[in-house]
Amino acid sequence: MLDAIDRKILHHVQRNALLTSAELSDLVRLSPTSVQRRLHRMRRDKVIEADVSVVSPTAVERPLTMLVEVTLSRDRADIIDRFKRDVRDCPEIMSAYYVTGDTDFVLIVSARDIPDYESFTRAFFYNSPDIQSFKTTVVMDRIKASQVLPV
Repeated sequence: MLDAIDRKILHHVQRNALLTSAELSDLVRLSPTSVQRRLHRMRRDKVIEADVSVVSPTAVERPLTMLVEVTLSRDRADIIDRFKRDVRDCPEIMSAYYVTGDTDFVLIVSARDIPDYESFTRAFFYNSPDIQSFKTTVVMDRIKASQVLPV
């Protein structure tokens, strides 16, 4: 169970994962050792799922982002599980969501340019008998990219 101090720590760590225990301790008014223990517990309990850095897509020459809606050919557990595995193994797919509604999955895909994205679609979508259809929306401007949750 998270208490008020845990929530304060999460609030700050979500916004800046590079804060030291000393800096966090000043922000939440707790000793650095206590902050470290709480962070360790929250990582162990999977409250904090990952320590990641946000990388500029332009800096790594992958400036295009696509939102892709995918519909599978059949609703069967083995097909869904296989698709999920393939998505997890694909570095071009930055995020993926199994959704309800008209489509089965929504993917966020990174590409260098349109020819690069076309190569990806040929390899990932067209070569899979499990995919009925997909629809791509090209992102024109990233307004907000965040994993920050209100705590």
